[in-house]
Amino acid sequence: MKPKTSVLPLDECDEVLDEWYKEVCYCGGIVEYYPIEGSYVLLDTPMQIWDQIKSFLDAEMKNMNVKKCHFPLTSEVDSWADVLKKSMYPYLRKWIRFPSHLPLKLNQWCNAPRHKLINPTPFLRCREFMWQEGHGAFATKKEAYVDLLKVLEMYRRLYEELLAVPVLLGRKSENEKQVGGLYSTSAQVFIPETGHGVEGASAHCLGQTYAKTFNILFEDKNGEKAMVWQTSWDLNTTAIGLMLMIHGDDKGLVLPPRVAPVQVVVIPEICQGVDAKRIYDACEDIALILERSSFCVEVEKRRNIPLSTRHTLWERKGVPLRIQIGPAQLDNNTAVLVRRDDGCKKSVSRDSLADDVHAILEDIQGSLFKKAKTKRDSCVEEVEDWAQFLKALKKRRLVLAPWCDEEGVEMDIKRRSDGLAKHFGTPFSQPPMSLGTLCFASGKLAKSWSYWTWTSC
Repeated sequence: MKPKTSVLPLDECDEVLDEWYKEVCYCGGIVEYYPIEGSYVLLDTPMQIWDQIKSFLDAEMKNMNVKKCHFPLTSEVDSWADVLKKSMYPYLRKWIRFPSHLPLKLNQWCNAPRHKLINPTPFLRCREFMWQEGHGAFATKKEAYVDLLKVLEMYRRLYEELLAVPVLLGRKSENEKQVGGLYSTSAQVFIPETGHGVEGASAHCLGQTYAKTFNILFEDKNGEKAMVWQTSWDLNTTAIGLMLMIHGDDKGLVLPPRVAPVQVVVIPEICQGVDAKRIYDACEDIALILERSSFCVEVEKRRNIPLSTRHTLWERKGVPLRIQIGPAQLDNNTAVLVRRDDGCKKSVSRDSLADDVHAILEDIQGSLFKKAKTKRDSCVEEVEDWAQFLKALKKRRLVLAPWCDEEGVEMDIKRRSDGLAKHFGTPFSQPPMSLGTLCFASGKLAKSWSYWTWTSC
């Protein structure tokens, strides 16, 4: 297994991490490669993780009164977004007539093609991806804004509570907002090993642009025609790739317990001269007890490979917890619990096994998030001027700088940095800013603090 971290120069880190990531996906039983470049066969683990993501978001969207729908992909030429607008928005015009029809919120789960493919990578850059896309129509701008914040909070909880991946919520720049929209927001993920920033999910306030284009009107309380305010939001299987990249280590995958298809693997420790049947029976009994407590458990039954190899194979798959049962454990009515995240071992009584497993899995979930957040936060570097900015950027830091928030200045920043700097979002949670603070790039009065990263992967 190639190492995730390296002492190589920063300009070689991208290639190292890319090779490590692809090997981890393949050796961990995540994907099989397909003859067409950029296409991958997704195996059971990512599909079950995607099911967990769908279940989480479906429950959240149901609470937000989002209705399910599906619109067909009718064109092989147009972009997916164009197809949606051409097929969905004419129906919004049909369905919306009166204030009682609002708000109207729809979501669909589907597959989509990627028309531009550079350096294909499983989940992060592939020819086809699975995604959800939601659309909302509201009577007022304020309603659209409030709902958009709920969507972003939903995405934050998905990443941080389910996938244990810290995100930064904020507004995208004018240059990067949705075409035709009023403004765009996103949940961003930072990759400490390379200094890249990756968009984990996005949510857009489309304003009334498309309502005007597609004549989506309703009669307001005064009986006059008014245009709706629209939003859209989306997340795709990039979320799985980001989770794998953030948590994986030199041994392979590390899966958060809340999404791991197998949370616990029970491994018989068989040696010569031992009654193997007793040990296997004990392992099956343990699995049954844990399954009754709603844990996802699997018993290792292969006898034709060395014990150390079995441990290695399950580590590569990222199973959060390993339970080892041998002759000593049978005699003492105990079990050895081994954590995947830090390798710590603990001997516990089999009488309290379900409670101990629950406590350890919850601790693993929390520890993965805390470790990832601490690592990300340690990369943040606050700067005040252009020289400091360039120095921090070349160190692949997550740069926080005061900015005047002007389109022309953003383009100038990209030009002056030889295309290496990328706006990573203006966070909703703003640090204090002293009166008279100047933009790091233009020298004009700064309007807000913004994050910047090395050009996105």
